[in-house]
Amino acid sequence: MNIIIPEFALIVLHRLMESGFESYIVGGCVRDSVLGQSPKDYDITTSARPEEVVGIFESFTVIETGLKHGTVTVMSAGSPVEVTTFRTDGDYLDNRRPSSVRFCGTLREDLSRRDFTCNAIAYSPQSGIIDYFGGLSDIENKIIRAVGNPRRRFEEDSLRILRAMRFSSRLGFEIDRQTSDDMHLCRSLLSNISGERIFAELSGILMGENAREIILQYHDILSEFIPSFSDMAGFRQNNPYHIYDVLTHTAVAVERAEPRLCVRLAALLHDVGKPACYFEDADGVGHFYGHAEESVQIAREVFRRLPTDNFTKERVIKLIKYHDAPISPDHKQIKRMLLRHGEEFVSDLIELEKADALAQSPEYHERIDRLRECGAMLREIVEQNECFSLRRLAIGGRDVISLGVPSGKRVGEILTALLSMVVEEKVSNTPDKLREAAIGLIEAEEQSDG
Repeated sequence: MNIIIPEFALIVLHRLMESGFESYIVGGCVRDSVLGQSPKDYDITTSARPEEVVGIFESFTVIETGLKHGTVTVMSAGSPVEVTTFRTDGDYLDNRRPSSVRFCGTLREDLSRRDFTCNAIAYSPQSGIIDYFGGLSDIENKIIRAVGNPRRRFEEDSLRILRAMRFSSRLGFEIDRQTSDDMHLCRSLLSNISGERIFAELSGILMGENAREIILQYHDILSEFIPSFSDMAGFRQNNPYHIYDVLTHTAVAVERAEPRLCVRLAALLHDVGKPACYFEDADGVGHFYGHAEESVQIAREVFRRLPTDNFTKERVIKLIKYHDAPISPDHKQIKRMLLRHGEEFVSDLIELEKADALAQSPEYHERIDRLRECGAMLREIVEQNECFSLRRLAIGGRDVISLGVPSGKRVGEILTALLSMVVEEKVSNTPDKLREAAIGLIEAEEQSDG
């Protein structure tokens, strides 16, 4: 099997070996290489102690990222290579990090502490692939399996539960039965993990091609930090628009959405408020009046538990708020939406509504065709550089001031009024027509004041 290692990583590997130390490329970069994918980063495990690594690379930039745990980062040709001494871990007192590490003498001991067999494979040009725990076979058979006892691995570091889900979602691998059973068994340990780390893993899960199956199979684990998921599972909608229960509809919507993080997060949370809003009419038809507002409130609570950047949080909440807003392939309506919300948001909203529709009953899929038309119209408006924002307006503040308006708030008000007139197609977006319209606004105000 041909494992290609880039020159910057080979430089570090060869220097360690030339200094007399066992050294191997290890972990995810080997896994991805076996899968024919391009690794994002490269890790090396070595028999050299941390202080020895620092000495070997004294002419390099060395960042002592985790010296007490045996890890340093060597900058090689401008790229980081993480170098870690063979080690075994002490007791895990917080279900996340070992209280201590012990540097050990063998590669096998080092690999035995790792999370999954697909990540416990080592390689060097001299030795080839070293696979003590069946990682190559599991990669070939598309299986995520814990190294050794799964429960022990998850009790050591409960974030591994979500990592298994992320790998399965991203790679399309099934999770080994015993590993899966112990993930469910140990799920409460996730309460010891920071919200930031959980959000990062959740994001990776949602962006994978296998997100639908992971959501459905491990909704009890997701309920540990999104409690509403326990209510959504099996909750029948009893509505002709829907063929799935709330959780399955959600999982399908995530799957059918383009892999944009904000859109997939919104798809995950857009209906979390439905169980709390369920109403059944006299004919036994289910309705969910006000569920968008309820879902917004639940989403805010989720983001309090799982902090992320403000842009992502506010974008997702806004998408949930408007996910049921009617959108038609009407030129003026699309431009009004662009004026109010901006290009990126409107594009994300159309994508969310399309995914939502694709997760409903097939006989109502004509909505999808309309949404596709909306998307095409949006792209056409943007590509033709039509005006829907102040920066696209053919005149600016100086032009308005030249008409005798003092600089200040009133200038902005006039420009905003002109932009609205352009969007409504009451005036052309040309300098002459806009100046003419501006003069009309100024004169109308003067007459009103007079």
